[in-house]
Amino acid sequence: MKILLTNDDGYDAPGITVLAEELKKKGHEIIIVAPLKQQSAKSHSISLFKPMKIIEKKEKLFAISGTPADCMILASQLIVDDSIDLVISGINAGQNMGEDVLYSGTVAAAIEAMFLGYKSIAISLASYKDQKFITAAKYLCEMLEKGIHNEIAKNEVLNINVPNLKYDEIQGAKVTCIGHRIYYNFVREEKDENGVTVYFIGGDEPHWTEIENSDANAVKNGYISITPIAPDFTKKDSFGQINAWIEKYKLG
Repeated sequence: MKILLTNDDGYDAPGITVLAEELKKKGHEIIIVAPLKQQSAKSHSISLFKPMKIIEKKEKLFAISGTPADCMILASQLIVDDSIDLVISGINAGQNMGEDVLYSGTVAAAIEAMFLGYKSIAISLASYKDQKFITAAKYLCEMLEKGIHNEIAKNEVLNINVPNLKYDEIQGAKVTCIGHRIYYNFVREEKDENGVTVYFIGGDEPHWTEIENSDANAVKNGYISITPIAPDFTKKDSFGQINAWIEKYKLG
């Protein structure tokens, strides 16, 4: 297949590099269009008021001075053609489970690719240290050989999270729902080189709520989680309650 790779960690990050190498070994044609610099937690932002550069680092490797979503827009209009069979965003350094999907540039790039008409997958490795990207890369290659890309529905992205285990320690794969995590964010105050007070947002390790069939539970138990996600945030089971309020105050 002809596969377009992107991420939010940067064009030369270990995850995307390992994935590209493994995909090439399987005979896939790879084009990388990814951010020039680290863009984690950029979500789906695009650079409306900032000029961007396309830097061709080498053949079929392009660095964009913009966000992950920018990369997909510029790639689709200026770099690739309609022959792209699949877009893969990742392998991200760290999980994108639960509410992470709302912050993630990795997931946003895959969603933007879906908006642009491509089948797309986001893949992340659930660890920030001693990262076994090769495990995620090999399993994704196997999934592609078995045709997982043919199972992607229209207006849908597959969000895949892989436990940070050795290849032979993975228990299998499960289709999962989005989990829920409790954040422990904090604001750290420092002084910059000019003595001006500046602030940084940080956080401790999140606490994952025990939810049956969730992405977090699957990964915790050694399984690869595969979560079909879509951009429709509508909570349809609240229609009745809101309609009752509209009728009560004769707003309809």
